[in-house]
Amino acid sequence: MRNNLVETMMGAVVLVITGGFLYFAFSNASVGSSGGKTYYAHFDKVDGLAIGGEVKISGINVGTIVGQELDTFTYEAVVEMNIRDDVELPEDTFAKITSEGLLGGNYLVLDPGGSDIMLEDGDQITETQGAVDLLGLLSAFASSSDDE
Repeated sequence: MRNNLVETMMGAVVLVITGGFLYFAFSNASVGSSGGKTYYAHFDKVDGLAIGGEVKISGINVGTIVGQELDTFTYEAVVEMNIRDDVELPEDTFAKITSEGLLGGNYLVLDPGGSDIMLEDGDQITETQGAVDLLGLLSAFASSSDDE
C-alpha cells in the first residue's frame, strides 16, 4: 500500500513540473497577436518562413509572423505579421525573407523607407522580396563552374 502512495505522489510531482514547463513556454512564446499592429505582405515564395517566426528591423526582433495563406487569385503567399505598437513603418518599407544561415530557418526583415506617410494597422507592405533558394543557387553555381 505504501508503494502505491509513493508512486502516486511522484506522478503528481511530475505532472506539476510538466504543467509549470508548459505554462512557462506558452507565456514566453510570442506566437499570436496580443496587441501591436497587423500588417500584410505578398511574396512569391515563403519557403522556410514559419508561423511564430521573427520579424526584425536592424537585427532587433520587433514582431512575429502570425499567419500565412495563399492568395488563390495571384498565387502569391500572403504573410500576416504583428508588429509592436511603438514601431511605426513608413509606407515605402521593404520586406524580405532572409535565412539565418545554411542550416538555419528563415525570418522576415523589414527595411523602413524614408516616406513621411506611415502605414496604418491592417495595411499592406507592397515592396517585398521572397525567400532565396540557397541550395538552388549553389547547384547553379556548381553547374556553371563545370562548364568552364
